[in-house]
Amino acid sequence: QVQLVESGGGLVQPGGSLSLSCIASGSIRGIYAMGWYRQPPGKQRELVATINSSPRPNYADSVRGRFTISIDNDKKTVFLQMNSLKPEDTAVYYCAAWESTIYWGQGTQVTVSS
Repeated sequence: QVQLVESGGGLVQPGGSLSLSCIASGSIRGIYAMGWYRQPPGKQRELVATINSSPRPNYADSVRGRFTISIDNDKKTVFLQMNSLKPEDTAVYYCAAWESTIYWGQGTQVTVSS
């Protein structure tokens, strides 16, 4: 019913920036929130940031002040601006959307390394 396509991942040096985007398509009218999760190597998937239609954002403590989530409510497109990146930010980043269930994107690799 809902398809999510992420883009913007890649390799960046510590202290650098990347911007991720996620476009929702299909039956998108019922989506009431979108967000980002990530899965570092050898760890479980964890929340990064979410945003609802208000829009009201919330962030994990580990990224607050460095990452910014934003949303285009009409087009159901969510963005994640990542600044001051650290090696511990290295992970596969997944877009998520909430309706009657949760939908996931395919994931995009972000690697922070010298």
